[in-house]
Amino acid sequence: MIARIRFSALFIVLSLLLTACHTAQKLVESGDYDQAISYCVSKLRGKTKKKTELVQGLELAFQRAQQRDLLIANHLADENRPENWEKVNKIHRQIRERQNKVAPLMPLVSKDGYRAKFEFVSIEKLESESRQKAADFLYNKAEDLLSQADRGDRRAAREAYSVLADLKQRYFNTYKNSDQLQREARSLGTTHILFEIKNQSNKLLPRDFNDRVLAIGSYELDSEWKVFHFKPEPSQAIDYRVVFNIRQVDISPERVNERSYVDEKEIKDGWEYVLDGKGNVKKDSSGNDIKVDRYVRVQARVLEVFQSKAARLTGSLEVYDADRNNCLDVCDIGTEVLFENYASTFTGDQRALSDDSRRRIGNRPLPFPHDEDLLSQAADRIKPDIREELRRNRAIL
Repeated sequence: MIARIRFSALFIVLSLLLTACHTAQKLVESGDYDQAISYCVSKLRGKTKKKTELVQGLELAFQRAQQRDLLIANHLADENRPENWEKVNKIHRQIRERQNKVAPLMPLVSKDGYRAKFEFVSIEKLESESRQKAADFLYNKAEDLLSQADRGDRRAAREAYSVLADLKQRYFNTYKNSDQLQREARSLGTTHILFEIKNQSNKLLPRDFNDRVLAIGSYELDSEWKVFHFKPEPSQAIDYRVVFNIRQVDISPERVNERSYVDEKEIKDGWEYVLDGKGNVKKDSSGNDIKVDRYVRVQARVLEVFQSKAARLTGSLEVYDADRNNCLDVCDIGTEVLFENYASTFTGDQRALSDDSRRRIGNRPLPFPHDEDLLSQAADRIKPDIREELRRNRAIL
């Protein structure tokens, strides 16, 4: 029994070792050298008795990965194309990370005495040179884009900002005057939009109407490259004007409609004895008096008063190029505010009332809202529509 257990344990260990070696070999054969290196390192790290197949697998994967990367990096460098230096630096960093992964295992000797050989490259100088040239390429690219931005290409300014951010993140946090160039890119790439309201409805609006609409707030509209203004600023050049043009304001008369209707229902109203043909109370099999529910039909007359009043505001959002005053886009926009109130009273039997009638009984007629109040509500209600349209408008670059 003990011998059988030992044999089983040995079989499992051998199976795991063979599987590990087979996995490393498959990765190498498929050309996934760095994954093979990571796999072998994880299996060899911390082991006192290192499997020869894993040591040899790591050696082979490392050798082939180094040869491949150095060949590609040298080929890209020999092409003498500035845009290649980003790829070259990426390969140099990959080589450095690979060597740092393997170095802690050195010297690497298997349990059978096999000593692996690794040819390490002096990568620090190569990586430093490719990093400098990659940064130079991005810096020069940003300068070219900023030249286009100076001629009015706002998208080029935004791309320049992104290129400089990439340079700082991947290569040098501080590089020449990249901070200053980024500030220039930010300034040239930012769109400034002035929002205005014009009332062409020939109707008088409440004093606080404009303030309510303008409370839409730049903090809800501003994005990375767009800044909204709600009053002219002489020191700030404007790229676009957005005009909320109010064309029509309609306020309905105050309407009062009355109607009278009857609710009728058959309800249980106590009980009564069941009589036989002689007028005597019938008995059940136990000798008890027989009773039945008594139903009666009841009515209630309801007087309902319905009050209504509405305000409707329609117009358009118009986007203009501030320099040429060309209209670039027009979008219709509008809203409606309704005042409605039901007030009801009744006469008759309350038990006859329907559920709808019960809900309205007791409500009283209310004072009609002033026109100004409805229009102020309309200003609050139209704000989200304006905000959404400004956010998605494609005419504003």
